[in-house]
Amino acid sequence: MKYDSLADLVLQAENENIPLCKLILRDQAQQAETEEKVLFENMKRSLIVMRESVESGLDANKRSASGLTGGDAFKMREAVNANKNICGRIFGEAMVKALAVSQTNACMGRIVAAPTAGSCGILPAALLTISDDRNISEDDVVMSLFTASAVGMVIANKASIAGAEGGCQAECGAASAMAASALVELCGGTPKQSEHACAIALKNILGLVCDPVAGLVEIPCIKRNAMGVANAFVAAELALAGVESAIPADEVIYAMKKIGEAMSPALKETAEGGLAATPTGKKLCEKVFGH
Repeated sequence: MKYDSLADLVLQAENENIPLCKLILRDQAQQAETEEKVLFENMKRSLIVMRESVESGLDANKRSASGLTGGDAFKMREAVNANKNICGRIFGEAMVKALAVSQTNACMGRIVAAPTAGSCGILPAALLTISDDRNISEDDVVMSLFTASAVGMVIANKASIAGAEGGCQAECGAASAMAASALVELCGGTPKQSEHACAIALKNILGLVCDPVAGLVEIPCIKRNAMGVANAFVAAELALAGVESAIPADEVIYAMKKIGEAMSPALKETAEGGLAATPTGKKLCEKVFGH
């Protein structure tokens, strides 16, 4: 398979009456000329790293080398445990995990780039939260990562997953779409519903710029991961309820590509515009680098 059309993948899965994850695992095993169980075990190791990156990022005292970030996941966890968050435990836990993984990345810890380091908290936060809440088996979570990966490959092939090329819509947007599609599958949705979830999630983040303060993947990147997982849950909820995207996912992805091409270079990871160019953003840069 070429992974240049999500609609084509969905159609093939529907024709064979199998979930997207099984279609992708089978195809990837054929392309790699290896057994499915080998790829499954490789993906399982990625899931283990995802869990470890959550735990590492919950350290209340750990700060990034820049000193700009740290401790937010712990604060969010405290609020959730005290029933002080306003959107319920699942939503709160997802934000906790997204912040934690992103903080691990900022502290140079080991993460899974899903699909990038800057958006690494979204996919694990979504899948680990829903699997813990619904007691979904680890094997099913591992399989859902193949679905997420296929969505990521289509986005990468049709548009981009790099902030330097497409802005944050290409990073947190892609990760959110991947997570939404996988969430739908884990919750019993159809391949077509996963496609709609991808489209909805990506539509919601179209035009999001990449404007890292001081050029570091910390501000606003860490909090955007919390936003990204929230968006993934919104998209999955809508799709599972039968809400469809008026614009097909492949067309949304192409629109993202064109938006990225039209975006100013100052808003694509250069730290020359957006939040990085605000008075406070400049002061924080001076604080870190002394100039």
